[in-house]
Amino acid sequence: MKKKFVVKLLAAVCVGSLLAGCGKAENAENTVTESTEQTETVEETVAEQEEESDETDEADAAKAAADEVAALIDAIYVQERNDDTDAACEAAKAAWDNLTDEEKELVEGEFADSDYFGRDTGNAADDDPLNADEIGENEILVVSFGTSFNDSRAKDIGGIEKAIAEAYPDYSVRRAFTAQIIINHVQARDGEKIDNMTQALDRAVNNGVKNLIIQPTHLMHGAEYDEMKETVEAYADKFESIKISEPLLGEVGADGSEVNADKEAVAKAVTEEAVSAAGFDSLDAAKEAGVAFVFMGHGTSHAAKVTYTQMQSQMESLSYDNVWIGTVEGEPEDTACENIIEAVSEAGYKKVILRPLMVVAGDHANNDMAGDEEDSWKSMFNASGNFDSVDTQISGLGRIKAVQDLYVSHLANVLE
Repeated sequence: MKKKFVVKLLAAVCVGSLLAGCGKAENAENTVTESTEQTETVEETVAEQEEESDETDEADAAKAAADEVAALIDAIYVQERNDDTDAACEAAKAAWDNLTDEEKELVEGEFADSDYFGRDTGNAADDDPLNADEIGENEILVVSFGTSFNDSRAKDIGGIEKAIAEAYPDYSVRRAFTAQIIINHVQARDGEKIDNMTQALDRAVNNGVKNLIIQPTHLMHGAEYDEMKETVEAYADKFESIKISEPLLGEVGADGSEVNADKEAVAKAVTEEAVSAAGFDSLDAAKEAGVAFVFMGHGTSHAAKVTYTQMQSQMESLSYDNVWIGTVEGEPEDTACENIIEAVSEAGYKKVILRPLMVVAGDHANNDMAGDEEDSWKSMFNASGNFDSVDTQISGLGRIKAVQDLYVSHLANVLE
């Protein structure tokens, strides 16, 4: 088609030139020159069109390859595991590996983006999925929501698991995640296979476990805790004994003013760590320097959301005047980012340090809290114009020794 187009154009140029030169010999030389110039212009135009067409074809091919990977990622971004999950995880990673660097940047789907496989979150080899057999008769199953951030998984969740294993050497400590989306992500990207609740409980049954204790790393008796409890109850007749230990903050309580020993222990632990990481000797010293600490939780529409209000009450009862509790979801309402910004500003603080009130410093801590996007907490605090500085500490509760000890004490209560 391109060759025919070129021939037609050249023919038209030649005919035009001959007609213009007929009967006018004195203009023959000029006619030849003009004809040559026109021919060269046509050839250049055609060459440019061909180059643009090739570039368009290449761009379309790159986009098609990226879209294929995005579709494969979206297919494993699901909460249900099935017989095809392992193969689907392998296919998504293989397709990603076949992309060029430029094509990888184009990956974008309903849930997929280039960070799904491309973001560096640490070395997965540093983490132990704790899914070995030969469990023995006594098992402690540590149940977490999970995280795809390798460093956080090893330090936060792994820190709790190791503390429990050290405290109870007569029990085999195993892991289960409740988020299949995260399990699939880690498996596809790093080849690390983590049990979901059903797999972990089936593993315990198949290994002849008699006494099973479930230790959730969840913050509270929320929706995830309820779902976990329902799954465990379905296996009640599979073991001689099965018990569920308390989540980190203990019982929810009746209203926002009610606190307990667990909430006090966590409040002290996270505040002490934040103050130390900020370079202060005490919370009072930070207060004198005009520094406020904001601990960001997840938030929930579950009735257990009153727990966040209780944590704020706990801070106040400890006279932690420059500490606020917020949530990503803004539930309870007064924990929403804009309300926290207003409260901190009205209190007169010009310097803010953000830190997660979450067991794991994963996606929420790295993106929703400390990310560079305009809707991150760091960005919104800065955009308010009310503060001289806004710093972040990306560290989960799970790596704090006092928090690890609290989980161990919860297990002691169950064992006694």
